Amino acid sequence: MSAQRKKYNMIGWRERVALPELGIDKIKAKVDTGARTSALHAFKLQPYKEGNIDKIRFDIHPIQHNVSEVITCVADIADKRWVSDSGGHREERYVISTPIILGDQTWSIEITLTERDSMLFRMLLGRSAIRKRFTVNPARSFIKDPKKGFIL
Repeated sequence: MSAQRKKYNMIGWRERVALPELGIDKIKAKVDTGARTSALHAFKLQPYKEGNIDKIRFDIHPIQHNVSEVITCVADIADKRWVSDSGGHREERYVISTPIILGDQTWSIEITLTERDSMLFRMLLGRSAIRKRFTVNPARSFIKDPKKGFIL
């Protein structure tokens, strides 16, 4: 058996992704290999039960610097766990699992929900979401597009 390396698709340090089950056609995500899990800016978090299923309703501002556009999302709660941010602050966050589209690929990822009002990007795409799928070129941006596939 030869020791060939698997060739992964390349993405830039920031990309546009879609989260179709949340009603988000396009959102800018910062690819953050230093973060284990992905994070999505969310506010007005309202956990509730639907039958025996734990669900959460939340709002997001999908566009940077635009607080007038709001999307209300609903998702099943996958978990609730403690997460440390880049400043070392610990916060208990709800975790959801949802499909993501990046370029021509669709797969399910876990996302923690947190207020990111003070952050430039509304979403972080963590290393567990891109593991064994992509390599990151830190000198490039927006290599892929959720609607058009590969951008030259």
